[in-house]
Amino acid sequence: MKSKFKILFYTLLFLLSVSPGYTQEFRPASYSMHMDSILFWLIFILFVIILCGALLLKERVKDSTTHLLKEDSDHEEKPLESHLHRLNLEQITRLLKIKKKGTTLLLFIFGISYFSSTTPLMGQTAASTVNRSNLLEQAGILITIFLILIPILLGIILLIIKTKKRLKTLAKFQDNVAAEKLSTFLEDIPLEKIAPQLEERKKALSYQVAQRTLSGTAQAADERGLLQPYESVGVPIVSAKKKAVPRPNIDPQLSKLILWYLVSATIWLLFGTTVGEYIGIKFIAPDLDSVSWLSFGRLRPVHTNSVFWGWASIAMIGLSYYVVPRVSNTTIYNLKWGWITLILLNTCALAGSISLMAGINNGGGEYREYIWPIMLLFAIALVLTCLNFYKTIAMRTTREVYISNWYILSAVIFTIVIALVAYIPFWQQGLGETIVQGYYMHQGVGMWFMLLTLGLVYYFLPQQLNKPIYSYSLGVLAFWTQILFYTLIGSHHFVFSAIPWWLQTVAIVGSAGMVIPVVAGTTNFLMTFKGSWYKVGDSYTLPFFLVGIIFYFSGSLQGTAEAFRNTNLLWHFTDFTVAHSHLTMYGIICFLLWACIYAVVPRLTGKEAPQVTVGAHFWLALIGLLFYTIPLMYGSTLKGLLWMDGKPFIEGVAFMMPHWLWRAVGGSLMWISHLFFAYNMYRMLVYPKTSDIRQQAIDKLEANLHTIEHTK
Repeated sequence: MKSKFKILFYTLLFLLSVSPGYTQEFRPASYSMHMDSILFWLIFILFVIILCGALLLKERVKDSTTHLLKEDSDHEEKPLESHLHRLNLEQITRLLKIKKKGTTLLLFIFGISYFSSTTPLMGQTAASTVNRSNLLEQAGILITIFLILIPILLGIILLIIKTKKRLKTLAKFQDNVAAEKLSTFLEDIPLEKIAPQLEERKKALSYQVAQRTLSGTAQAADERGLLQPYESVGVPIVSAKKKAVPRPNIDPQLSKLILWYLVSATIWLLFGTTVGEYIGIKFIAPDLDSVSWLSFGRLRPVHTNSVFWGWASIAMIGLSYYVVPRVSNTTIYNLKWGWITLILLNTCALAGSISLMAGINNGGGEYREYIWPIMLLFAIALVLTCLNFYKTIAMRTTREVYISNWYILSAVIFTIVIALVAYIPFWQQGLGETIVQGYYMHQGVGMWFMLLTLGLVYYFLPQQLNKPIYSYSLGVLAFWTQILFYTLIGSHHFVFSAIPWWLQTVAIVGSAGMVIPVVAGTTNFLMTFKGSWYKVGDSYTLPFFLVGIIFYFSGSLQGTAEAFRNTNLLWHFTDFTVAHSHLTMYGIICFLLWACIYAVVPRLTGKEAPQVTVGAHFWLALIGLLFYTIPLMYGSTLKGLLWMDGKPFIEGVAFMMPHWLWRAVGGSLMWISHLFFAYNMYRMLVYPKTSDIRQQAIDKLEANLHTIEHTK
């Protein structure tokens, strides 16, 4: 921990030493970012990366060297018998079997020779000094330094990779040596000496608490010492987060399919939000480039559609492939259809992104910029998904259809209808297209993303709390009222337009009616937390659920407030709508999807993400979202007042400049959090497990015994 604080201190010191002072007064109307400033900050960022990399490399080598030396000394100082107390149930069973079997082959065992060697770990520390000079103000020198730093940075990255690989090799070598020693010790020790101890340990590990041991109103007590009752009622104090409970009965092929869905979704999240980060920077530096493929008008739909149809849709369907068969207590109907669906979804998002950047689009409205042949791939994927889920639910071995499957299957069915309405040209004429656009846009959010995500929450939230949902009736109420009201509200985006006044009024009434499902769903989720609030501090999934539920309530009711005519006149067509869409799609959908992913992936792979990086993901995403939305809502309210006072449009643009800067800062934090999420996915998927010396030692014993048996 001291080393991390030292690195942070050095970095802050470096920041203070090289950061230029700006005395020029901030002018909102100044949009251009000077070339020298861009080059300076690029070089500055490279210096910070190099400094942090060098310090981290130094600390990593130091810590690893200390760990390896300490580990070696521990094996010399501590008796090998201590490993007997740390064997798990499977290892004890295997060891007893080996020892009992090995007794009959004692004459054939001469011994096992073992070796030990130490490899000196050489570390080289290079000191570097950063010289500041007025020459840095010249663009030519900045470009030269930048070009020089590129190979240096690549060299440092290569050095870090090589060093990490070397340290991993040394650690593996040390573990093999320790396992060899332990294997020899376990083979030489007489069975009579350790049998009673191992049998007692095996009996303790095999013991299970009776079903009603922890129930009832009597004082908690257990003669075996498994329970530690509190003397007084109070808030439980917890420290480390709990690990995911392994679920060994999951079909490996289904697990592979789900993980591929989630990996694909993560890639689209990184791509889509990287595009969003770039266009967010363009708000404060619109002359950043002059490439047509990177223009704001083309990149904006690339951002929205890739995170909608790439990230969120693929993640939701992938998680549904876990939930639907599990709550139906059966297997998925057709795994092959799942793979075809995944290919179609990825092809749709990829082809759509390329076509939008090339300037080929539908031009029919927001979120339906994909041309119909590309969107047809998405529709086919939905039909396959609908049939697969329907057949799976039909094969269920449970009597009832759990409410998660209600939400999931309904969302898929509604989205098929939405896609047909949006792309069939029969009613795409004049005001009909406007009405269809409002219907499609809002149903896509409410009847696809929201409905399906809520279905996932109805499964994963009770699972993580280890208790049933608070009220099934509230869930049914929220389900049917959402279907009733949400299908009416699309036209509230076109208040004061040429569409019929009565249709606008119906949309406003439907928006007000959305209070019922939102309050019912939020109450249901929060009451499920009742009696288990202390678990929030003991879990790294529940905070994501809690934030998503809070934004579900606040963001949804904010949408209701925006629908009324007076607030619509003030806020609509300003950045308030942008803030609201991120508050809902990001604050609700993304946080709930992340919660579900962090809940299910460790169960599929048996690997946990580091709690530090999960925490970094959570707080950067939350703080970034607040930095993004609150300034936009505040500035857009004042901007709307300027418009209502008849001020020129350009005056509102200049007024929003500082708020767009906050938008870029918040978006940058959100984007960084996605890098942490991608790293967490890597750790949960492919990061190697920590080696178990005791497991290696028993494996060696079994191999030796097997060899002797074949020799005999």
